[in-house]
Amino acid sequence: MPQNPSFAAPTAVRLLRYTRAEQDEILGGGDDPFGVAATGLSWLPKEDHFGVRHGDRLVAHAGLLRLSGAAGDTGTEVVGVGGVAVAPDVRGQGLARLVIAAALEHARTMGPRHALLFCRPPLVPLYQRLGWCPLNEAVLVEQPDSRLVTMPLPTMVTPLHDNAHWPSGPVRLFSLPM
Repeated sequence: MPQNPSFAAPTAVRLLRYTRAEQDEILGGGDDPFGVAATGLSWLPKEDHFGVRHGDRLVAHAGLLRLSGAAGDTGTEVVGVGGVAVAPDVRGQGLARLVIAAALEHARTMGPRHALLFCRPPLVPLYQRLGWCPLNEAVLVEQPDSRLVTMPLPTMVTPLHDNAHWPSGPVRLFSLPM
């Protein structure tokens, strides 16, 4: 897709807040802006937010949340990445790469060795181009009624530090998904 000449040199910044109105500004309103309602899952809100603005309009977002979990027999912490969104009219201009890179730069200061995300199947190739690897293990997440459920969406991981090797075995988050 050709670049919009009026949309030059965007930068991602850390946001002091991220509201539902801003999410609607990027994705439009609706009950299922991320297309994941069919999973029936409850999700955690993110704590750290990064965005790209074009003028006064927020056009891209990525959120972070530090989570505890286990991979195989190894306890681990991860930085969950979620709420990634790019406004439809500015897609194809590298804004997902830009906002995720800014979020991961901050994630590297948070301590965990890996970032983890869940995505709809059509987005797996995008995240692979951005350096994420699919996990081929079952991933269990908690739900508000204390149930453990297998995540129905693809799970992807990326190292946050050199030589960070993801442990083998089933994965469990000790929380709702992010």
